[in-house]
Amino acid sequence: MNILISGVGGPTPRSIARSIKISKYADEAKMFGTDVNPLAYGLYENGLYEETRLIPYAGKEGYWEALKAYIKENDISCAMVHPEHEVLAWSKLKKDGGEWPCKTLLPDYDVVKVLVDKGAMTDILEGTGLVPESFLIDPKNLNFEELEQTLPYPFWIRSTSGSSGLGSLKVEDRDSLKNWITINPGVTEFIASTYLPGRNLACKLLYYNGELLRSACGERVNYIMAKVAPSGITGNTSYGRLLNEPKLVDAAVKAMELIFEATGAPKHGFFTADFKEDAEGKPYITEINVRMVAFNYSFAKGGANFSEDIVRLMNEDASFDRNYKMYEFEPGTIFLRDVDAEPILMKEEELIQAL
Repeated sequence: MNILISGVGGPTPRSIARSIKISKYADEAKMFGTDVNPLAYGLYENGLYEETRLIPYAGKEGYWEALKAYIKENDISCAMVHPEHEVLAWSKLKKDGGEWPCKTLLPDYDVVKVLVDKGAMTDILEGTGLVPESFLIDPKNLNFEELEQTLPYPFWIRSTSGSSGLGSLKVEDRDSLKNWITINPGVTEFIASTYLPGRNLACKLLYYNGELLRSACGERVNYIMAKVAPSGITGNTSYGRLLNEPKLVDAAVKAMELIFEATGAPKHGFFTADFKEDAEGKPYITEINVRMVAFNYSFAKGGANFSEDIVRLMNEDASFDRNYKMYEFEPGTIFLRDVDAEPILMKEEELIQAL
C-alpha cells in the first residue's frame, strides 16, 4: 500500500506518518512525501519515507501536473492531505467536477472555505453560545470606539486565517492593540474575542459519508518554544493531557451540525475543534481545523489512531467498526513533546515535582 503524505516539512504530517508506522499497516504501508520548501526537514527523512519530491505550491502553475506524475510513478493509492492550501485545492478540484488523482478523505469545499476563515465560522455560530463575543478588525480601517463598546479590555486577538497562533495576543489597552497591528503587517484581518483564561481544549471528530464515527479530546497545557511568541502560544503543544469529555464532544458536534447545515455540505472529513474555557469553565470554540494537528501521534500512542482509521476507510476495510466510538484514555494520561523527538506518554502523577 503506497500512501502520499503532503506537506512533510510540518510537524502534523510527520505525526501522521509516524502514526501509520505504529498502525496495523506498519509492515505493508510505504509512504511518499511532498513539500514546497527545499529546506523542509521531512523531504530528507529517509527512514520514514520511501521517496520524497519537491512540488509547486498548491494553486500555482504546475502543481497538479507534478503531483499527478508523482502519484502515477509510485502507484500511490491514497493521500493524507493536510496543509490548508492543499486541502482547499483538492476540495476545489472536486467541487469543480474534477477527479482526484488518488483516494483521500477531505471535507466538501464549502465547509473548508468557511473553516479556514475564523470570521466566517464565527458568523455561522454567532448567537448559539458556542463561540465567544467577537469583532472583526480591518487593520486599515479600525473603529476603536465601536470595538471597545463590543469588547472591553483585555481581549484576545489573532489572525482570521493561518495556524500556529498567528497574530495572537492578549490585548490590554488601545496602545498595545495599535502596536500589535503595526508589527504584524502581513495580517490582513484580525478577529478579536472575549479573553478566556481557562483550559485550552481540542476535540477531534471523524465523519464519513454522513456519519460521525470517531471522536477524542485533549488539552494543550504548554507549547514548544513558547517564549518566542508574545502570547506564549506557538500552535505546537509540548505538554498536554488526553481527556475523556463527552460534553466537549457534544459541543463540537453541535457546531459541526450548524456548519454542515449552513453550507449544505455532507458530513464528511476530519476536524479538530479548538476550545478555550472562561473563568467558570464553560468552553467556547475558537476555531475548527479541517485537518489533524501536530499532537496527533500522541493520541495514536494513547490508542486513538485516527491516521489508521482514515486509511482503513479509504481502503474500504470491511472489518472496520462503523459504529460511533469516543476514544477513552486511562485517567491522568499526559503527553510530553519536543522538537524532532518522540512524544512521551505517562501518568501526570509521575511528573517530577519542583523542589
